[in-house]
Amino acid sequence: MPADIPFGFGPPGGDVPDPNDPRQMQQFLSQLQQLFATPGGGPVNWDLARQLAQAHLTGGGPTGAQFPVGFAMPGAPVPAPDAAADVPKPVGDPAVTAVERAAVIEALRLADLWLEPESALPSGVRSTNAWSRGEWLNQTLPIWKKLCDPVAARMVSAMTELVPEEMRAQMGPMTSMVASLGGALLGGQLGTALGSLAAEVLSVGDIGLPLGPTGTAALVPANIAEYGKGLEIPDDQVRLYVALREAAHQRLFGHVPWLRGHVFAAVEAYAAGIHVDREAIEEAMSRIDPATLGNDPQELVLEGIFTPEDTPQQRAALARLETALALVEGWVCHVVDRAAGDRLPDVVRLSEAFRRRRAAGGPAEQTFAALVGLELRPRRLREATALWNALTEHRGISGRDALWGHPDLLPDEEAFADPDLFARTQLDLGDLGFNDETGSDDKG
Repeated sequence: MPADIPFGFGPPGGDVPDPNDPRQMQQFLSQLQQLFATPGGGPVNWDLARQLAQAHLTGGGPTGAQFPVGFAMPGAPVPAPDAAADVPKPVGDPAVTAVERAAVIEALRLADLWLEPESALPSGVRSTNAWSRGEWLNQTLPIWKKLCDPVAARMVSAMTELVPEEMRAQMGPMTSMVASLGGALLGGQLGTALGSLAAEVLSVGDIGLPLGPTGTAALVPANIAEYGKGLEIPDDQVRLYVALREAAHQRLFGHVPWLRGHVFAAVEAYAAGIHVDREAIEEAMSRIDPATLGNDPQELVLEGIFTPEDTPQQRAALARLETALALVEGWVCHVVDRAAGDRLPDVVRLSEAFRRRRAAGGPAEQTFAALVGLELRPRRLREATALWNALTEHRGISGRDALWGHPDLLPDEEAFADPDLFARTQLDLGDLGFNDETGSDDKG
């Protein structure tokens, strides 16, 4: 294969196009562009991501003309059209029953009632729902686009730079083809990760980010039932504890208007310092066989291509992200445990199980971190929870929640080291209450 054709790809039948023949090269590039076209533009083929995520749940694979039959690497065997696909067994996507939906709605209603005396922030729940795994996927996809596109754009840029400079100058379509290829590769890896997440998440706010429509509180009954099997705790207690956590997230993100942008900005600042390993990209792409991409979605998965830069700026960005995630999750844990109190017999076991789950991250969260370089788990959850406990003890509920009035008022990383000292010396904001500008009321 001449060095002029990057990544080792060849046209149908394995014949190498002559780089000096404009007609052959135009046909070759046209076929590659068709193969990896990214609908709607952008750095990620999100249509492919959605299809692969859904395939993880229900089976099947990508549809349409993304992967034409007969396109192969030189010397690679072309599979028979009726060859059985060697794909993982789908985890399933059971529909939500009427009984499950009623139980979820009642749990969310009761949870919001229990939270009322424990939070100066009013209810953020405008609507309640029970989602299937597929519904969670479709409803949260817009936010995943916002989170992942900045990292994806850098990967696509790095892939484009792998095209020899003389080819970029002479053959514009090659650059477009490589960008489309990058979108397909990222669509494949993100689809696999999101499909795994959809099979594990318990609610909209389960991983600490506002992933769903504003004001929509939703649980995933199939995943709650699966998770509850390992706890040996009655189903209704597990469901109600998840509902408490979901309702608490809704209060926080619904009535602290700057918080959503603050968390996303912390994610984006950290993502901006993620390094794209060009050698890893080139090595991984050399192993891809376009002839089998449509039959084996796992072949699209790339790991280890994103690594954080070891710079002071990146370490500071990571600290800000971890602090933001920990403060959100610590507040939720704190108010939920207070609200559950003596009402749930197994609240201590539930609280500890959920802390371990969030601190460690589930298998799907770990997979997602490996794929795109972003860890969305709060590393300092226990310290953050202790901090909110201390603030409640010294300042009361209103004084504690008044810290959400402005990002500059929030505890910083140093406050985690001595929560009691921070709580004692922090300006008492309890009498300030909340106002319309912060999106909260004057409850105290």
